[in-house]
Amino acid sequence: MRITQSLNQTQFITALDSLESGLSQTQNQVSSGLAFTTPSQDPIAAGTVSNYDQVLAQSKQYTANGNSAQTGLQTEDTALTQLQNQLQTLRSLALEANSGTQTGEDLSAIAAQATQIQNSLLTIANTQDGNGQYIFSGFATQTQPFSLTATGATYAGDQGQQFVQIAAGQTVAAGDNGDVVFNQIKTGNGVFTAAANAGNTGTGVIGATTVSGAAGYTGGTFSINFTAANTYNVENAASVVVGTGTYTPGQTITYGGAQIALSGQPAVGDSFDVAASGNQNLFATVQNLVTALQAGANSSSAKPALNNSIATALNNIDQAISQTSTVQANVGGRLNTITTQQSQATSQQAQLQQSISSLQSLDYASAITSLDSQNTTLSAAMQAYTLTQGLTLFKYIQ
Repeated sequence: MRITQSLNQTQFITALDSLESGLSQTQNQVSSGLAFTTPSQDPIAAGTVSNYDQVLAQSKQYTANGNSAQTGLQTEDTALTQLQNQLQTLRSLALEANSGTQTGEDLSAIAAQATQIQNSLLTIANTQDGNGQYIFSGFATQTQPFSLTATGATYAGDQGQQFVQIAAGQTVAAGDNGDVVFNQIKTGNGVFTAAANAGNTGTGVIGATTVSGAAGYTGGTFSINFTAANTYNVENAASVVVGTGTYTPGQTITYGGAQIALSGQPAVGDSFDVAASGNQNLFATVQNLVTALQAGANSSSAKPALNNSIATALNNIDQAISQTSTVQANVGGRLNTITTQQSQATSQQAQLQQSISSLQSLDYASAITSLDSQNTTLSAAMQAYTLTQGLTLFKYIQ
């Protein structure tokens, strides 16, 4: 093979290009602080870093989801605390009205305070988050969930519950709809209700109601009817007499697993109805109490009816407090779950970032040494190329 000057030049230029390319790559590494900036520079490490980046990005998205859910749940928790406080105040007012020493003016004042509480409850039920979305509307976050009516309030939201993913295979509810919090509240003692007939004329007042025996309340509907001042019978839903008994004031009447304490003296023909608990929205409970207080303020003869209405209201308020406590406990559990997961995610992200750094970060000491060596080599090569370019046979002919 004939070695020509042109071939020597081509090989030399190719070698110089290679040296310059290596020098440029090292300079880019030093300026960027990265061991490689393109996958071709280190395919294996680049592939591993790409996988780590994907896992890290996903973890950060889960963290963002958790932060969003956490903010929403904290807003709900605050609203539920306010709700509990208002319900406790309402309960205290009901007990005050039931003390037996209140005048008509006192009852009117208590009714006015209860109305104010109802308005406060409406504000809580229509709580909005920082984005202006209603937290108790389910999926219909742009719709105001509750509006007051003459008998309580209507619910315009839905039964949806939003979930967010906070980790692979793990989701958490980001809130609760208003139907669960404000509408699905058990009446009575949560198992059955006992109510005085509106037409009663005696002084019989319902007291504590409890479930009797291991079998508990059987779920039937029945009424306790007074056929004489000290005698009553029990009729089932078909108006068939299924039991009888004698009564003394303060006695607890037991039938079908239900225990109903009565005080006062029912009149002949008075009756008390017992049925399984249903659901009643909170605003109806408050409105019924207000209506009873207003009626009691206007009629001193309606005292037993007022006492029975207040007893019913107290039972329903207690159920609302219990329901709110249950929901709030669930919210607290979800917040704890998010906090735990966020802590784990923070550790995972730190480990991933450390692994990425160990693969991608530049060893500056080694890079600077390599840069100096490449500079020296390139400089020497260029000098050698310049010298060889000047060599010809005519230089040696005298």
